[in-house]
Amino acid sequence: MNYWILAYYAIVKLDDPHAEVFRHKEFFKDRDFRGRIYISEQGINGQSSGSVVHAHEYIDWLHADPRFKDVQIKVHEAQEHAFPKMTVKYRKQLVAIDCEVDFANRGESVSPQVWKKMLEERTAETVVLDVRNNYEWKAGHFEGAKLPTLETFREFPAYAKQLKETCDPKATPVMMYCTGGIRCEYYSAVLKQEGFEKVYQLDGGVIQYGLEEGSAHWEGKLFVFDDRLMVSLDDQGSTISLCGYCGSPSNSYYNCANMDCNELFFCCLDCLRMHQGCCCDVCVQEGRVRPFQENAKPFRKWAHEEKVALISNIKNKLQFG
Repeated sequence: MNYWILAYYAIVKLDDPHAEVFRHKEFFKDRDFRGRIYISEQGINGQSSGSVVHAHEYIDWLHADPRFKDVQIKVHEAQEHAFPKMTVKYRKQLVAIDCEVDFANRGESVSPQVWKKMLEERTAETVVLDVRNNYEWKAGHFEGAKLPTLETFREFPAYAKQLKETCDPKATPVMMYCTGGIRCEYYSAVLKQEGFEKVYQLDGGVIQYGLEEGSAHWEGKLFVFDDRLMVSLDDQGSTISLCGYCGSPSNSYYNCANMDCNELFFCCLDCLRMHQGCCCDVCVQEGRVRPFQENAKPFRKWAHEEKVALISNIKNKLQFG
C-alpha cells in the first residue's frame, strides 16, 4: 500500500489555535499529504491521507508535542489519496453544538473489547445511542442502536432533555458511539449535564472498533468523510442499504449529478446509468447536471470555467433542441 489514511482528534486547551494552524501548514508544505484538519481553542480534529513515509513523519511530529503525545491515531491503508487537497483551518467549534461543554464531566470511555462485551450483556433498559447523521446511519450501525430524530445535532441538548423524560437518568445506562469518537466527547458531556449518571462512549469510535473487533454486532458499512465514502469493518461486512430506485441491495453512495441538488443517495449501477447519476427524474430534467460518472467518489467543486461551459451547453440545448 502506498498511502495511510489517518483519523484522530484531541480535546486539549490550545491558547493560540491560529499559531497551530500555521505550524501545521508549514509541516505539510513540502510533503505528500491531503486532508481536512480543524483546530480550535478546544483542540484538533483531523482526517488526512499521506504517503507512508510522510504519514510516519507526521505521527512522530504530532506525538513529539506534549499537548498531542497521547493522541490516538487510527490508520487505514490505501492505494491512493482519500482527499482532494490539504486544508488546515481554524474552526470555532470542532463539533456543532452551540452550547458550553464541560469536558471535565464526560462519559466513561470504554475500549472496543469492553464495548463488545457490554453490547452482549446489555439489558432492555440500556440505550445504545448513535450520534451520527441520518445518511451515516443508513449505511450501517450497531444492532439495536437508536438514532435521535434531529434535523442537525445542534439540537442534541434539547434531545437530551427529552430523553430524560422517557427514562430514568440515574438508572439508565447510555452507550454512545460515533465515527471516530470526537462527537461523543461533546454529546456525552451534555447527557451528564442533564443528570445521566451511566454514560459510556466508545473509545476511538466505530473506526477503532472495526480495527480491533471487526464487524461483531455491526450491521452494514461505515460511512466515512473522504473519497471512500463507505468502508467495511472487516471482510464479513454486510449490506443493509437499498437502491433508492429499484430497492435492490446497494452499498454505493452517490452525490446527485444535479449541482443544485447534490443529495447523497444509494443506487445500484444499472439505475445510476438509467437516471444519468441523478437522485430523481426531476433532477435529470432540471438544473445544472454534471456529465454522468460511474465512480462513487464525492463530486469536486468545479472550476469557474467548467461551470461556465456547462451552463453554456445547457443554454445551447434549450435554444436549439
